[in-house]
Amino acid sequence: MKHILTSWLLAMCAMTASAQQTPVYLDDTKPIEQRIDDAIARMTLQEKIRVIHAQSKFSSAGIPRLGFPDFWTDDGPHGVRPDVLWDEWRQAGQSNDSCVAFPALTCLAATWNPSLAMLYGKSLGEEALYRGKDMILGPGVNINRTPLAGRNFEYMGEDPYLTSTIVVPYVQGLQSMGVSACVKHYCLNNDEEYRHQVNVVVSDRALHEIYLPAFKAAVEQGKAWAIMGAYNLYKNQHNCHNQYTLKRILKGDWAFDGVVVSDWGGCHDTDQAVKNGLDMEFGTWTNGMSTNRSNAYDLYHLATPYIQGIKSGKYTTRELDDKVRRVLRLFYRTTMNRQRPHGFLCSESHYDAARLIANEGIVLLQNRNNVLPIDRNKAKRILIVGENAIKMMTVGGGSSSLKVQHEILPIDGLRAKFGNTAEIEYARGYVGDVTGEFDGVKTGQDLNDKRSAKALIAEAVEKAKNADYVIMIGGLNKAGYQDSEGHDRKQYGLPYEQDRLIEALAKVTDRLIYVNVSGNAVAMPWKNKVAAIVQSWFIGSEAGNAIADVIAGDANPSGKLPFTWYASLNDCGAHALKTYPGTWRNTNDKAAGSDKVIDEEYKEGIYVGYRWTEKHNIKPTFAFGHGLSYTTFSISNLRLSSKEMTRDGKLSFTVTVKNTGTRRGAETVQLYIKDIKSTIDRPVKELKGFKKVWLDAGEQQDVDITIDNSALAYYDEATSAWKSDNGEFEALIGNASDNITLKGRFALK
Repeated sequence: MKHILTSWLLAMCAMTASAQQTPVYLDDTKPIEQRIDDAIARMTLQEKIRVIHAQSKFSSAGIPRLGFPDFWTDDGPHGVRPDVLWDEWRQAGQSNDSCVAFPALTCLAATWNPSLAMLYGKSLGEEALYRGKDMILGPGVNINRTPLAGRNFEYMGEDPYLTSTIVVPYVQGLQSMGVSACVKHYCLNNDEEYRHQVNVVVSDRALHEIYLPAFKAAVEQGKAWAIMGAYNLYKNQHNCHNQYTLKRILKGDWAFDGVVVSDWGGCHDTDQAVKNGLDMEFGTWTNGMSTNRSNAYDLYHLATPYIQGIKSGKYTTRELDDKVRRVLRLFYRTTMNRQRPHGFLCSESHYDAARLIANEGIVLLQNRNNVLPIDRNKAKRILIVGENAIKMMTVGGGSSSLKVQHEILPIDGLRAKFGNTAEIEYARGYVGDVTGEFDGVKTGQDLNDKRSAKALIAEAVEKAKNADYVIMIGGLNKAGYQDSEGHDRKQYGLPYEQDRLIEALAKVTDRLIYVNVSGNAVAMPWKNKVAAIVQSWFIGSEAGNAIADVIAGDANPSGKLPFTWYASLNDCGAHALKTYPGTWRNTNDKAAGSDKVIDEEYKEGIYVGYRWTEKHNIKPTFAFGHGLSYTTFSISNLRLSSKEMTRDGKLSFTVTVKNTGTRRGAETVQLYIKDIKSTIDRPVKELKGFKKVWLDAGEQQDVDITIDNSALAYYDEATSAWKSDNGEFEALIGNASDNITLKGRFALK
């Protein structure tokens, strides 16, 4: 017994000694900031420098001596990008890095459904975890200022309130899996052409009211752990090391405690990188997609030049320790988080999520004579026309290009849906992009067709004459100068002579259904000649199934446009004022990274999208917030919780929504606020609330939307602060920006 007691006492002493020897930085019971203090105190100067710059194309070093693993990033935002070689853009050739491609973020925004944004982020986080990724480089929340912008498909539309409301749950869902979001591209990266040289000139009011709110929401509400700087310049400083946007606004005004990551190739100057808020440097001396400088990581601005500057006395370690503190905070939230769940890849639940998001995001723009959904009793012969019916869209477009486990093509989805009851024919109609390759990932499709446009159109027209329904699937693609990173579109109209094809088809059938695949609006001069128009976006792995679901009526469309669909390019403020792409000038500033910059002045100010068209009484082809359903709804009986509101109070608006049709569907109640008699120039109205509700046929439900003072405020440039004025306001409620059916006035006191 004495021997047993002695052994027990020795064991307890050993355990106590072991516990006492656990360093604070590894002690999960200690507060993170205390653990960071301890880790920083143990790190050498070289170890501190190691963690603030890349060591490969997509990773940065950990601290092996202290047990911190390497940190791995990867592109999103629609899926986890396939692995590339250590120091090259080429694919690593792995067989286990395929993924589920989720719908592009324009589609997510078009759902107007924050719960789906949460599902999206969580599902993507699970895929990232399985692949060993600690940060996804997304989501993107740059505002759609021009429909020519090449990366609009990666973003969430033109409205700051809608974008803010969708980005927050996306970030929360992704980070709930212990994977960091990296919200991009901060800020004013609103077009792709000359993106490394564009110097944006914008009013403080437009900056804060239009271009910053989504980033602010991601930081303050979503608690994003990382922000990616943009390529472009603002006030003549690149946004990856900008004293105004990073130090003053992001880290000062918003108290952001995460890391600022450079875009790949976005860092140009050691001094500014040290002093102006950059924390982690990636991809320097590349263009972010293809160009390369081999194994130059030790030469990065935050590598050898920085450490030499510290040793020479040019820099203190004050900025360095702040950068390292932020990086360690990121490590404890991700790689050092022992509570991180397990991920999984290409699961049924992920495909289900992708299909659900696609179904809710597809927008029914037009439906003359209720041609949709297709009546299976009448559909004995269906003709499918168009290259986009047979073309994979997950490969290409730049850094968001993916290697998918599978991608259901539109033609295959439609054949599976209608093939047992109808004869399905196909005609090419036009030839567009036949490449099918990006960074070594190949679709394996041979889309070459040497026939002339005349012959292709003639074949389609001849087959259309005998079809009960004609479904043309066209639009844009992810080739250069289309919906793709690095360049903007060169024209607003459809490419590849598709207008000519549509006009010809419309002459021989009154059941022409046009499905537009794109992340941008396009000119539609033939709009009144076609029966139905469906905006299907780039919707990923389940594209074909989702399109077929909507065409057949198995999914009732409920998407709403997240941007204004202009009739012509000159209906857009940036083009009407001829401010795009800007004016070139020479510069001697080495920090600019070039001897020329192009000043792009946002002369339209706060009047972006529907704010511009309503100010100038311009009728768009389709308005912001527009989207039809296969059922009908009424929105009635507006009630205000009060006729007055104080600045520290709230005001609720209640309406009754009823499904007056014959099938289950969803309606999105949209609340816009109008300042009746403002002391400054303000938009006709602005979106300040919305709620999506699903109802069975005949069902009705009360819907509440609540606002606070922020919904009435504007950015006052004189005081550099948000301000609201006493007076009368009007609540405008409807189901689109151009379909307001209820109004109610109230006063701010």
